Amino acid sequence: MAIKMLGEFEVPRSPEEVYEFLVDPAKFAPLLPEFRGMEVQDGNHFTVKVNVGISHIKGVAQVKMELADGERPRRAQYKGQGSVAGGGVAFTAGFDLSYVDSGGTKVAWQGEAQVFGKLASVAGGLLEPLGKKNVQKLIDALQAALKG
Repeated sequence: MAIKMLGEFEVPRSPEEVYEFLVDPAKFAPLLPEFRGMEVQDGNHFTVKVNVGISHIKGVAQVKMELADGERPRRAQYKGQGSVAGGGVAFTAGFDLSYVDSGGTKVAWQGEAQVFGKLASVAGGLLEPLGKKNVQKLIDALQAALKG
C-alpha cells in the first residue's frame, strides 16, 4: 500500500538556515510524531524510535534514516525503512528550498511511504488517514520550529 503526500509552506528564515535545521537529526527527528529516541551513526545515518499503533497492533518502530540527497542550501531528501510487529515501512521525504521575495524561504515538501506485511492487511483503510495526520503534525511542528 503506497501513501503519497506533498505541500509547501513559507518561513521567515534563509534557505541556508532551513537547510541546516533539516539536516541536523538532533533538531529534526524530535519533531516526528510519537518520537521516543534517536541514535546517530554518522553524519548521514541515524535511527529513530517512534511509537506506532493501529488497531490492535502497537509497539515501538525503529526506523533507519539516511540523508540520501543533500544539496546545500536547496534540497534535503531522506530515505528510511523500519519495522514493527506485523509489518514494515519504506519511505522517502524530500524538501526543496527556494528564496521568496519577502526574504524567507519556500519549503516544498513531498513524501511517499510504502507499507507492507500484516500491518498493511490488518490496518487497511486506516493507514492513509493516519499517515496524512502524522505528516501534517510533522509539517506543523517543522513550521513552528522554523518560525521561532
